[in-house]
Amino acid sequence: MATYRLTLEYDGTRYHGWQVQQNAKSVAGELQRALAAAGVEVVELGGSGRTDAGVHALAQVAHLRLRRKEDAEKLRLAVSDRLPADIHLLALVPAADRFHARHDAAARSYLYQLATRRTAFHKRYVWWVRRSLDVNAVRMGAAALLGRHDFRAFCERPHEQTSTLVVVDAVEVVPVGSLVLLRFVASHFLWKMVRRLVGALVRVGGGGLPVATFRALLAGEGGPAELAPAEWTAPPSGLFLERVLYKGDPPLPPPVPVTPLPSPPR
Repeated sequence: MATYRLTLEYDGTRYHGWQVQQNAKSVAGELQRALAAAGVEVVELGGSGRTDAGVHALAQVAHLRLRRKEDAEKLRLAVSDRLPADIHLLALVPAADRFHARHDAAARSYLYQLATRRTAFHKRYVWWVRRSLDVNAVRMGAAALLGRHDFRAFCERPHEQTSTLVVVDAVEVVPVGSLVLLRFVASHFLWKMVRRLVGALVRVGGGGLPVATFRALLAGEGGPAELAPAEWTAPPSGLFLERVLYKGDPPLPPPVPVTPLPSPPR
């Protein structure tokens, strides 16, 4: 067998996430079809992790095991030519025989784009928040996420998880033009965790959720019945799997917009 490391970018709008599904279009399914059309015999294809339906990726990583060795660049071009326009194979390089995109990953970073104004061009890649946001309040809420916490309240189907404990390494809140960028870095993330945290932080920034109450929810102390993180889930449109980090990779640069949204002219 020959093992390769793949890096892909995709617009997830038309897809039911990364994972292959029987009755729905997925990114991995399209990649499998392109590989088959390129005439290679795939033994195993695995991603660094799932992305939800509608979520995008700037650098999703996958491992590919083939029955025989192929010229990596020729294969990349052949596969790219057979992929739909909203999926692009950025890199395909030889990897160590035991390389595993998910098990070998040290951390993952997600980027969320909040728009503070209506836009005619970037609706597929932002969440337009109509209420005014206090960025400092959002930062105060984000600071509470650092370290190890039980994110059961911010996870879909927590009973299906082996554990709902996650160590969050970094959270950044960066206003750029008419966008507010939220970056989350952790070893792994639970299903819908980032989107629910974004929804909660937007409520904090909009004055609808005191920072102290958000911290209490995070600590598992509950709260009034109307405090339901599941109902605050941010739409998938603004979420991007930004990077998957492996041992020896350089640190992340400062977050930058995927789709810049300048402040309107005066």
